[in-house]
Amino acid sequence: MIKLYMALLHYPAYNKNKEIVATSIVIHDLHDMSRAARTYGVKTFYVVQPMEEQKKVVSRIVHFWQTVGYEYNPNRLDAISVMDVKDSLFDVIKEIERKEGEKPLIIGTSAKEREKLVTYEFVSRELKNNHPVLVCFGTGWGIPEEFERNFDGFFPPIVGITDFNHLSVRSAASIILDRIINTYKSCSSNDSLSGN
Repeated sequence: MIKLYMALLHYPAYNKNKEIVATSIVIHDLHDMSRAARTYGVKTFYVVQPMEEQKKVVSRIVHFWQTVGYEYNPNRLDAISVMDVKDSLFDVIKEIERKEGEKPLIIGTSAKEREKLVTYEFVSRELKNNHPVLVCFGTGWGIPEEFERNFDGFFPPIVGITDFNHLSVRSAASIILDRIINTYKSCSSNDSLSGN
């Protein structure tokens, strides 16, 4: 299994006034991102949420699919089996380091252009060379800029053919995972590791 991880950051996040907040859990995000993670071979899909009441929402979802929901749709339990909840991104990084023996390459995502862009080819070759990669997705009005300094780079924004650029995070996650894995399948591990 490739060492691909992803995290959905409910904290820290901007609200529309650019204040740093913890955002609420969106049930559809958890369901759909878990399914995408399971489909594309993500080892763990981390939900970063420090608020206890919000963590209870996640627990109720998991409990439902372990009990009554399992009889209705056992595939959903298989999908959410890759999901784990952590209080902070620091906790996520430490757990990956413990599992893999090295710090992951941390890649951010954004609807806006960022300075430290990396290509899907670069990230795929890191995976081919057996290095862990953590892809982070923001919530609310995005990941705070001062927090982005923890990232090693950013994927380019997803761009369509119109000026509308407001995908849901679960849609963006599916597109990005598809690009990573299809690039991974087509790249050679001994190619140059230059970022661009």
